[in-house]
Amino acid sequence: MDILHCPFTYKTGRKKIKDLNMIDSSAFQGKKAAYYTLGCKLNFSETSTFAKMLEQMGVTPAKQGEQADICLINTCSVTEVADHKCRQAIHRMARSNPGAFIIVTGCYAQLKAETVASIDGVDLVLGSDEKANLIQYLSQAWEERDNTTAEINESTIKSKAKDLTPDSDRDAIKAKASESPGKGEISEISAKGDIVENSGKGEVSKQGQFFAKKTKNIRSFAPSCSRGNRTRYFLKVQDGCDYFCTYCTIPFARGFSRSPSIASLVEQARQAAAEGGKEIVLTGVNIGDFGKNTGETFLDLVKALDQVEEIARYRISSLEPDLLSDELIAYCAQSRAFMPHFHIPLQSGSDEVLRLMHRRYDTALFAHKIHLIKKYMPDAFIGVDVMTGTRGETPELFEETFQFLKNLDVSQLHVFPYSERPGTAALKIPYKVNDKDKKERCHRLLTLSDEKTKAFYSSFIGQTRTVLFEKAPKGKAMHGFTDNYIRVELPPAIADPALDNELTTVTLGNFNAKGDALRVEN
Repeated sequence: MDILHCPFTYKTGRKKIKDLNMIDSSAFQGKKAAYYTLGCKLNFSETSTFAKMLEQMGVTPAKQGEQADICLINTCSVTEVADHKCRQAIHRMARSNPGAFIIVTGCYAQLKAETVASIDGVDLVLGSDEKANLIQYLSQAWEERDNTTAEINESTIKSKAKDLTPDSDRDAIKAKASESPGKGEISEISAKGDIVENSGKGEVSKQGQFFAKKTKNIRSFAPSCSRGNRTRYFLKVQDGCDYFCTYCTIPFARGFSRSPSIASLVEQARQAAAEGGKEIVLTGVNIGDFGKNTGETFLDLVKALDQVEEIARYRISSLEPDLLSDELIAYCAQSRAFMPHFHIPLQSGSDEVLRLMHRRYDTALFAHKIHLIKKYMPDAFIGVDVMTGTRGETPELFEETFQFLKNLDVSQLHVFPYSERPGTAALKIPYKVNDKDKKERCHRLLTLSDEKTKAFYSSFIGQTRTVLFEKAPKGKAMHGFTDNYIRVELPPAIADPALDNELTTVTLGNFNAKGDALRVEN
């Protein structure tokens, strides 16, 4: 189904959003848009979909150094650092594109809608439910801004006042907009970790309109199957999370778990194949929970996608260990297109810390999954998420994590320090790790990760593997990944643009100069 021809009307607060078929796209013809994405692969996939939606309205991506008419920032809020980076990105976009219409969406926009709307330059903030209707919200807000600008210009002419500068014009527009009532609902996390309505419900901030429903009312699923500037496609198969781990705000930002039908996802995979796609990464917030609202299962989905023969490769982005069934592992081992590549969040190698986190497994179950993967697929690449410095992680418990990971046959660790999040249950845990110890623990784990990745790569030097290469600037090395996710470099001297998006069999040589890929032997 064409993104811009879904026949529905959407309501939020007091505002009724236009049917897509009623939107006049002429105002957007020839406009340029700039995009900035923070956070997970799911966010990158969704941003690509937003860009596709805008392109169907006549908006084209701004080239490097070109000023944009529309800026869209897709935010993350997994840590306090992520929040800070989001604010920096918004300020940077506003400075680089003066006068541009700035839209902010994503997790930070959902959790702190009013705060984001108050940032100078922001015109429109869309929460997790509202972003599915980006075009409707943008069209209406754009029309309102144009009308307000016209009113100000007419008033200026009549009064024969001095011409407004661009900055003062923007201030006047915003001041005028602030007089309008009822522009949507906003939400934030309360001290108990619940989503509640803000006392300023229904008002427009002086800097922008904001729309973000309460978590319990987030119901929509925004489809996404995009590649952006990449060779690989990212297919969104699930959104939201029902787990509510004590350290995490994602359920509050994304809402409860929901997913589309297998039939709709198979159709999107076929469309990606028709566009020339050869590899698809399955993305979501908690994809193992797929089908809770449809009566289907993630294994059912994997089997169905495996039948789309035009797609040569599938990868599963991240799967909770308690939802990674033995049956799924066994199926992937003999499947036609699912690669020997897994990414599994561990978070801690201490059962006591896992209990404090309210994770739904222990280290014994996690180790069983790793051993089973390696039994069926000895060549498999296994990435593991690990968080350190959480409340309750004493030096002894961290050492348990380190030793557990050291003895586990995994290929890479994605390490990140714990960050305090307002409203989360973790704040009730009394033991707190200082920043110095967090950094030291991160350093140890990252060093361990480097050792494991280097050992994994080294074991394949001299072997022949198939690589899907991605395009590179002229005169630069090309890169791609093997079936088991080893990064491979094709030196500029033998790089060939014709190899872009092509599955090519190569012999793996030694490490490149950076040590982050294996070179192709000449």
